[in-house]
Amino acid sequence: VGQVTVRHSGRFIETNRVALIAIQGFIGVEGDWLSSGTTVKLGEEISHYVLRVLRLRRGDPLILFNGDGSEYQAILSKADRSQAAALIGQADKPHRESALRVFLGQGLARGERMDFVLQKSTELGAVSITPLWTNRCQVQLSGKRLANRLAHWQGILRSACEQSNRVVLPGLDKPTPLPKWLAAVQLQEQQHKLVLDPSATLRLRDLPPASSVSILVGPEGGLDEDEIRLAESNGFQRIRLGPRVLRTETAALAVLAAVQTLWGDL
Repeated sequence: VGQVTVRHSGRFIETNRVALIAIQGFIGVEGDWLSSGTTVKLGEEISHYVLRVLRLRRGDPLILFNGDGSEYQAILSKADRSQAAALIGQADKPHRESALRVFLGQGLARGERMDFVLQKSTELGAVSITPLWTNRCQVQLSGKRLANRLAHWQGILRSACEQSNRVVLPGLDKPTPLPKWLAAVQLQEQQHKLVLDPSATLRLRDLPPASSVSILVGPEGGLDEDEIRLAESNGFQRIRLGPRVLRTETAALAVLAAVQTLWGDL
């Protein structure tokens, strides 16, 4: 078992074992260790929270997920005054993932803007998100600050999965230089590779249907012309999202919603 986090109404509590997110009777568990018959013990603080705040009782049904695509039926097997535990039962695989595989390369944005992109990209079914270092990037991250930010972003992904009842956590890469990401994408087999450019003439509706797509979105200030040309040299097409210039967090949300509407499950 690993580290535990319980979430209810936006609050997180940390303990030293397994990661949990709880909303009433719906609990998400991060990790690959779950199996039928496994008992998850909760520490004193979390037990108090589950029993006194959520008011769960022994025998109450729970649904657990760990990000691997399965949901686990469970019951609260222990509910003493200061100790709680959940017994994991049958695993089910709900069909909530889009048939369209979306890989997002997002220029690093500041603070809440990046948080918003990660949250909404997860809710809209992105399978992989890569923060990108670009020429106009205004964010500086390294060392402990970078590690803390990555942990913060992972928490946003977990919370977004909880919000959307998604049981598969999207991949989240460490911030990567744009040329390195472009070179990696060039070797992959996505049917469409798209870079957002307000001056482009090609629109999403002009493209044939696809089952996979890589999308490049610039940071605040956008991508410069050299970066867009580099993307083109790696197989990307310039795409226009209407006549208006969108903020970076708006652009990511708009393009994911658009491709899921055209080729996915919206």
